[in-house]
Amino acid sequence: MIPAMPAAAATARSRSRQARTNRKPARTASFAALRFGRVATMGAVTVLILVAGVWASWSTAPYVMLTKGRERGTVEVTRCAHDTCSGPYTPLSAGSTARDRVEIGSAVVHKGRTYSVVVKPGTDEVLRSGPAGILYAWAPLGGALLLASVVVAGGLRLTRAAWALAGSGVALLTAAFLAL
Repeated sequence: MIPAMPAAAATARSRSRQARTNRKPARTASFAALRFGRVATMGAVTVLILVAGVWASWSTAPYVMLTKGRERGTVEVTRCAHDTCSGPYTPLSAGSTARDRVEIGSAVVHKGRTYSVVVKPGTDEVLRSGPAGILYAWAPLGGALLLASVVVAGGLRLTRAAWALAGSGVALLTAAFLAL
C-alpha cells in the first residue's frame, strides 16, 4: 500500500461532501417549489370538484328546500317512459292550479304511487319535496365529495380529511338512496 493513498481519499471525500452541502439549498428550494405546486394544483382541483357538485345540486335544491310561495301539491304517477314519469297534479297550496299532466324524474318515483311535489316555476315539471326530495337534490354533491376525497388523499396526502370527505359523501348518497 502507498501511504499517501488514505490522505488523498480523505481529501476527495471532503470535497464531495462540500459539493453536496453547496447543492443542498438549491435542491431543498426546488423540492419546496414542487411541493407547493402540487399542493396548490390539487387544492384547486379539489375546490373545482366541490364547486361543480354544489353547482349541479343547486339546479334543483332551491325549489325543493325553499318551498314558501311556490306551487305545492301531489302527483299520482300513472305513466313512466325512459327517464321521466307523468301523472295528474293536485294542488295543495293557495294559488296553485290543477294540471292534467306533469312530469317528474323516474329515478325518484314508482308507478301507481302518490308523491308530494313542488312545481318548477314556468314549467310543467315537478320535483319531489320533503326529506327525500332534498336528499335527492343534493346527491350530486355526495358524488363530488367522494371524488374530492380521492384527490385529497392522493394529491394532498391528507388522509384524515379524505376520510371525512368520503364519509360525508357516502352518508349523503346512502341517505338519498334509502329515502327514495
